[in-house]
Amino acid sequence: MINYATLVTFVVYFVFLMAVGIYFYRRTSNLEDYLLGGRGMGSWVTALSAQASDMSGWLLMGLPGAVYLWGIDQSWIAIGLGIGTFFNWLLVAPRLRMYTGKLHSMTLSGFLGDRFGDPSGLIRIISALITLLFFTIYASSGLVAAGKLFVAMFGMHYALAVIVGAVVMILYTFLGGFLAVCWTDLFQGLLMFMAIIIVPIVGLQHAGGVSVIGRSIAEKGLSTSLFTSGPGIAGIVAIISTMAWGLGYFGQPHILARFMGIKSIKELPKAMTIAMIWVVISLTGAVIVGLIGTAVVPGLSGGNEEKVFILMIDGLFNPWLGGVLLAAILAAIMSTIDSQLLVSSSALTEDFYKHIIRKEASDKELIWVGRSCVLIIALIALLLALNPNSTVLGLVSYAWGGFGAAFGPAVLMALFSRKTGWQSILGGIVVGTVVLVIWKNLGLGSVMYEIVPGFLANFLTVFLLNFRFGQQNERILSEFDEVEQSIAKG
Repeated sequence: MINYATLVTFVVYFVFLMAVGIYFYRRTSNLEDYLLGGRGMGSWVTALSAQASDMSGWLLMGLPGAVYLWGIDQSWIAIGLGIGTFFNWLLVAPRLRMYTGKLHSMTLSGFLGDRFGDPSGLIRIISALITLLFFTIYASSGLVAAGKLFVAMFGMHYALAVIVGAVVMILYTFLGGFLAVCWTDLFQGLLMFMAIIIVPIVGLQHAGGVSVIGRSIAEKGLSTSLFTSGPGIAGIVAIISTMAWGLGYFGQPHILARFMGIKSIKELPKAMTIAMIWVVISLTGAVIVGLIGTAVVPGLSGGNEEKVFILMIDGLFNPWLGGVLLAAILAAIMSTIDSQLLVSSSALTEDFYKHIIRKEASDKELIWVGRSCVLIIALIALLLALNPNSTVLGLVSYAWGGFGAAFGPAVLMALFSRKTGWQSILGGIVVGTVVLVIWKNLGLGSVMYEIVPGFLANFLTVFLLNFRFGQQNERILSEFDEVEQSIAKG
């Protein structure tokens, strides 16, 4: 039976998103506006947009579902992400903003090619291809989450539910570009934050207190300690594997794009504070939802564990307030997919069309190429998402690991190394990606999260190749020194 109060809430939410897209459609006049908002974002928009696009539907579905299924030891994912977020803002954000502004880079792949003076263009091309591959997988995870949400709330057929979610996200991203994405992310980040605080509080009261939840966890035989795997090698490997999610931050193009688009590095300290408060509270709330859910909605199985947040809202709140809180799950999904579509569009437009196909293309032409690319990528992701057996966390972990293994070491070397050669970076990107894919397809991800061997293989390759290709390019050394001086001055 359709819940009309929730349906009305969702329709109003969709109309709001469309209005934002139309508004910023009128304010987008060139490619930099469409891809980076003219590099004019303030601290609040940058912080909440970065974190809302970071967390996606897995924050309110994947993570609570994992905790519901296995217990509190899944909190290492949250701990790793919190640490990764902190160091990403502290180490990467200021230098990346300075460098990309100086080099006029609008994509991560373009920045890596420009920063290392790659004369072949291979870094730009291969990085763009990797971006397209993993973002298509990543975007499909969001559409899977949207499909499961609509099925649970409205009893829709899964395929139709996925298509509805895709159409809404495509439209406002297509129209408004980076500005529409960031401003909708600000609203969506606030909505997610509200939901992740309210639901655990009400859920705890409904369950009857901490002792009742503790008994429920014990009855299910779930882990009740962060160190369930024991103090031995197996336990250490399990913790490292789970915390390794934090390594992924250094290579996520959709998050790094927020750092590239902020107005000034002077805005970053405030943005970092806002982001860290949001992240710590949101991750803690998601873990608590998974634990409380064992008592409030017991007996979930067969992949339905990822619906624990949805079912708690449906059972604990009146339809109107429930509709608003469920819209937070939709916000989490959309705030990430719109960013992924835009960054993928950026890779095709800036790194392929402008630099390879039509170097003399006008800004108007490039904007429309970018919009067309949004449609193409979204359609491919939609086809992948039509498989109802896909899990949100599984798809996200593969794409997240792919970006971390491919780009994390390259970004760190670009920002902190004076003499790394472009050949070393290219080799590292290729080796890191190949190792990750092979590790995953051999089924070794159950032993160690594939980002770890991929990341380490990338760094080792760069280190070894630098003995042969380490460079003394005067332009690159001069740019490095200028950025360091600017950072020191604040």
